[in-house]
Amino acid sequence: MTPHLTVMASDTSGVNWVALTVLIVLFALVTVAGFMATRFKQADSLESLEEWGLGGRKFGTWITWFLLGGDLYTAYTFVAVPAAMFATGAVAGFFAVPYTIILYPIIFIFMARLWSVSHRHGYVTPADFVRGRYDDRGLSLAVAVTGFVATMPYIALQLVGIQAVLEVAGLGGGDNIIAKDAPLFIAFAVLAAYTYSSGLRAPAVIAFVKDILIYLVIIVAVVYLPGQVGGWDAIFGAAEEKMATTNAASVEAGLPPTASFIPGSAAFWAYATLALGSAMALFMYPHSVTASLSSNSRNTIRRNASILPAYSFVLGLLALLGWVAIAAGTQPIGLDGEPNAQLVIPQLFEDMFPSWFAGVAFAAIAIGALVPAAIMSIAAANTFSRNIYKEWINKSATPAQEAKVSKLMSLVVKAFALVFVLTLDKQNAINFQLLGGIWILQTFPAIVFSLFTRWFHRYGLLLGWAAGMVYGTVEAYSVVNPVTGKHFGGSTALIPGLEKMGYIAVTAFVLNVVVAVVVTAVLRATNVSNGRDETIPFDYFADADDPRVQKDIAEHATHDNPYGDADDIAGNAPAR
Repeated sequence: MTPHLTVMASDTSGVNWVALTVLIVLFALVTVAGFMATRFKQADSLESLEEWGLGGRKFGTWITWFLLGGDLYTAYTFVAVPAAMFATGAVAGFFAVPYTIILYPIIFIFMARLWSVSHRHGYVTPADFVRGRYDDRGLSLAVAVTGFVATMPYIALQLVGIQAVLEVAGLGGGDNIIAKDAPLFIAFAVLAAYTYSSGLRAPAVIAFVKDILIYLVIIVAVVYLPGQVGGWDAIFGAAEEKMATTNAASVEAGLPPTASFIPGSAAFWAYATLALGSAMALFMYPHSVTASLSSNSRNTIRRNASILPAYSFVLGLLALLGWVAIAAGTQPIGLDGEPNAQLVIPQLFEDMFPSWFAGVAFAAIAIGALVPAAIMSIAAANTFSRNIYKEWINKSATPAQEAKVSKLMSLVVKAFALVFVLTLDKQNAINFQLLGGIWILQTFPAIVFSLFTRWFHRYGLLLGWAAGMVYGTVEAYSVVNPVTGKHFGGSTALIPGLEKMGYIAVTAFVLNVVVAVVVTAVLRATNVSNGRDETIPFDYFADADDPRVQKDIAEHATHDNPYGDADDIAGNAPAR
């Protein structure tokens, strides 16, 4: 086995003042940009969800590209994936690369349709679409609550990323609870303030800075670091040696092997289902839909589905940095003296780069977490305001009242996310995203299937959702981390019938669809009403510059469907 170079980790007991200063300066700059973002694509007022929550639906191709990139490539990418690669290898981490490759053809197919119908009817959230498609408050509420809850652990993952950077820089950590989390609370307060002030325009502006920093850091890291640790041969050799050692220790302790350099046949189903399930789930999140609906045309969505794979290349390089850290002998030890794999990339940068550039790298990671956290909190808040507050609490709410509730809820969302950070096991932060995926994937049938057909009955979709949610949550709770003893310790379990480990989200999704199909068949056979569909086939192809879009929306919504009854497939309109 090729020996690997050992680089002594820097002393984590002190503050890296140079790196911290650079981090604070860049953090301050993006904070100022966040507050000034109200002038970007300026509107007469931000007192509506259209403007505060969707940026007026004015963003073109490049703004949308940066916004979606900032939305989808998060602390999950910069902290959790490399940490999983460092700790346990390819199954736990590298599945993220094929998952993003699978993702873009999926969104190319359905997201343009969702943009069009949302543009025609003023839908702000996925639950708005479901409400209009089936005229069912219960199904809409299920989609809304799922999106709201599933976003919490995802925001928490962003806060973990910020906390990791601060801890490596020398802030936080230790035994004192107040001192340990105070820097995180400060970052949380700053994020909350400019999100409240500027809405979606803030992360749209900051995303430019974030992406420039990320590309700069990754290019430098990939070009510079391998040469410092003996090249890629030494990197892969060190990773293979560590995974073998980790598995030997697990077997000796009476535990199953947990690490993998190259996944064996026993891990094929886990790897495949993690990739497929994550790809199907990602654009079900409210924040992904929000970033998409903020664009100015359906073609903007399709163009972005074509060019966003550039980020997948960067993700692959980032994932491999986890193995570079193994070859570098990086020791991710927290200020409490305990090993913490989530610190490995910030620690690698501090060990291997000059302090000033380490500060730039820290800022890239922290800002890379701030941007998606802002979008996520806005999207979750929009969902609460539109689909819970207005639908169930105050039906006569004005646009200004909706926006006010959404602003306040964006603060509450971040507070809930802090609860996840402070209570769940942060040693396996990638599980935060996978846990959210278990829940949000259960909305896929109600949203994506319904973009193409109304064959599924609304009650079938609701019962299928309930079955998937219950099964997925119980299974995820039953996974106990063998080291910490905490529940929700992982996201894979035995697939019934196959007796192979797989992503719980996919198993729950299959159960969801089976229940939905069976219940739908029974209800359609007994002619139970499937609600009123306020959309017509043209809605799913409409674009911003189509003259028919200028028609009065209220008149359009009540217009008779010239192509058949409400159960017709939406895509069956004659060619125009």
